[in-house]
Amino acid sequence: MTPPGKTTTEDPVGRYDPRRMAFFHFMFGRFFQKHMRAMRVAQWGMPRDYGSRPLVVFANHPGWWDGVAFMLLSQALFPRRRMYIPMDAAALARYPFMRRIGVFGIEAGTPRGAVAFLRLAREVLAAPERMLWMNAPGRFSDVRERPVPIAPGMTRLPEFAPEAVFIPLALDYPFWTERKAEMLCAFGEPIEGGVLAALDREARAAALSAALAATMDRLAADAIARDPARFQTLLRGREGMGGLFQLWRQAVAAARGQRYDPRHDPRHDPRQEAG
Repeated sequence: MTPPGKTTTEDPVGRYDPRRMAFFHFMFGRFFQKHMRAMRVAQWGMPRDYGSRPLVVFANHPGWWDGVAFMLLSQALFPRRRMYIPMDAAALARYPFMRRIGVFGIEAGTPRGAVAFLRLAREVLAAPERMLWMNAPGRFSDVRERPVPIAPGMTRLPEFAPEAVFIPLALDYPFWTERKAEMLCAFGEPIEGGVLAALDREARAAALSAALAATMDRLAADAIARDPARFQTLLRGREGMGGLFQLWRQAVAAARGQRYDPRHDPRHDPRQEAG
């Protein structure tokens, strides 16, 4: 899901279907619970009240799960806002249903695509209840890469949406003690679009990169600590290995009159976690 262009036939606002959004949010949640351990937002990185302003969430791009993170976070934390996401047109062609839930195709890497993206982004952000979610680097990038890359379309966006609030979002998917990865998230300090628009493009790119890097670095410290209490846990996946081995362990625990705990490391009781 990358800036900066789009196909000329896209109409993200007109095609948006709230009923399909609700259905696919449910389906994405089920998929998440099957394949990930938990979705956690850092206590310090929960979103705040941004008022009646359009929002641009610009995130790093560590992996395939980013689009799922956008979907789940937007519905859990911004339920009154409509989410829109630019996505490479070739990739979107494989998932046409996404056009009904706010995803629009972009023609990446061309001047025509860049112009079209900025026009569509301005249309999306014309209403205060809407928000645009973007992977700021425009390509997959490791969470340790510095400086954090910022795509040209992301750099130019404040010129077309100076009334919007720009919010950095750090994403990370580390493995802690279980077989499934954690989805760790944190929203950073918001930046006024007008402040960014007043900068020249080089300084603007540097400001966006620095804000995202600061949020990522702080989240990395919490990831290293491996302490679920530092997070609000929004969604939990299924614990344990599954399959015949887990059934055998359950049977052994039952035979011994013990409570079965499917986790590899039971020291962190999920009932004591935040959220």
